Amino acid sequence: MLVYNSQTHRKQELEPIEPGKIRMYVCGPTVYDQIHIGNGRTFLSFDVIRRYLMFKGYEVTFAQNLTDVDDKIINRANEQGRTAAEVADEFSQKFIEQMHRFGILDPDIRPRATREIEAMQQMIVSLIEQGNAYAVPSGDVYFSVRSDHSYGILSGRDLDQLRAGERVEVNDEKRDPFDFALWKAAKPGEPSWPSPWGEGRPGWHTECCAMIHRYLGTPIDIHGGGADLVFPHHENETAQAMCAWHAPLANVWMHTGMLQINEEKMSKSLGNFYTLKEVLDRYPANAVRILMLQTHYRAPLDFSFDRLDGAVSSLERLQSCEKNLRWAAHAAPQDGKLTEADRALGTSVDAASAEFVASMDDDFNTAGGLAAIFGLVTASNKYLSEAAGDIETAVTLRAADTLVELCGVLGIDLKAGSQADALPAELLDLAVQYAGYEGTSVDEAAEVLLEARQQARKAKDWGTADAIRDGIGALGLVVEDTAAGARLRKAKG
Repeated sequence: MLVYNSQTHRKQELEPIEPGKIRMYVCGPTVYDQIHIGNGRTFLSFDVIRRYLMFKGYEVTFAQNLTDVDDKIINRANEQGRTAAEVADEFSQKFIEQMHRFGILDPDIRPRATREIEAMQQMIVSLIEQGNAYAVPSGDVYFSVRSDHSYGILSGRDLDQLRAGERVEVNDEKRDPFDFALWKAAKPGEPSWPSPWGEGRPGWHTECCAMIHRYLGTPIDIHGGGADLVFPHHENETAQAMCAWHAPLANVWMHTGMLQINEEKMSKSLGNFYTLKEVLDRYPANAVRILMLQTHYRAPLDFSFDRLDGAVSSLERLQSCEKNLRWAAHAAPQDGKLTEADRALGTSVDAASAEFVASMDDDFNTAGGLAAIFGLVTASNKYLSEAAGDIETAVTLRAADTLVELCGVLGIDLKAGSQADALPAELLDLAVQYAGYEGTSVDEAAEVLLEARQQARKAKDWGTADAIRDGIGALGLVVEDTAAGARLRKAKG
């Protein structure tokens, strides 16, 4: 399996530190507001990477933090007349809710920065003792960037080519303008904790590094995040690890590309800023997944609602194909000698599975994986069209199961939001009226109604056939005639 390493700028064979196991960390959100769809794209990408590693048989330990103390949280709390803890708790829960809506698996470990202060302080003490950090009279503690001779190894930045004031905070207490805060002295009204340097709180770059070391050990196999975190956040993380524990923080660094809206940078000032919640309130989570997975995780993603409408159609095509295969296998089963069409479908199933794995083995190419899935959809639809009622049950169900399995690896649940939702109970009344049905099963009533309509059509009793159809239509359903027989589906719109 080839994985692109942001540090080496090349694809390399994935070689776990411990055979069969992967330790993986992805930077989580700063919880002061609803996350935007760019964040959602990053978390989705690593959810699929995690799912595929599990599909390949790896035992994956996945950790993701919540940054619940930060300037943004404090500012939001001051604006709203609340405590920083209240803001952080609210948006931590809202973040988790949206992850569940989006189908993102919960991490195995979800540390919160405010609960890991001791681990951070221990790391800072070690860095001071080794000459890589220093405290100043105000109570701040800074990391000495130039004490790490490997600084820039991840981002490729050369400190001598950067000017003070550009992307760095100029501060008279710093020994070097590039040094960054490990610990910030408390300010009035801000949350703080006691420390050897006085009351204060951790710096942002300190949090992840300390939590990774505590919960996963260092180095880990994979560290991920958005491309905007490469510098300075991830560069500063790995610098601390190298100096504190004399080992890399991660063997492989992975970063997702940025998200654009209609080929423009997403920005509140441009009026094209969308939260993940806003999008999920309007569109099925599975459709949003399809749109995002159509682009390789490292490439920029162009998001538009036109493309999202197309993804909805793609999702419906997937769901319809899987449902059609199962319907055909149930309605017109033929378990006997395989026909040429049966063998062709079986070959397509094998080819789709192989193509899916080959694509995903090449740096998690989800676009190629989706192409393999839709190739199987095309082959399945052709089979159903040409086989008429001569359906071979085993091969048809294997095609359906393969669609479900491969989509599941991408986190696409073909049952969620499917048109095969529960049928309305009013079908029972129609079945009593037109077929004398005496049972209590809605699904069975639907079959009885369809059979009654079919018998009416055979008898050229068009009035009864049309009445059954219209009664069904009044319930928001459509009678769909297929090669394998008639069935019901929900009307669109």
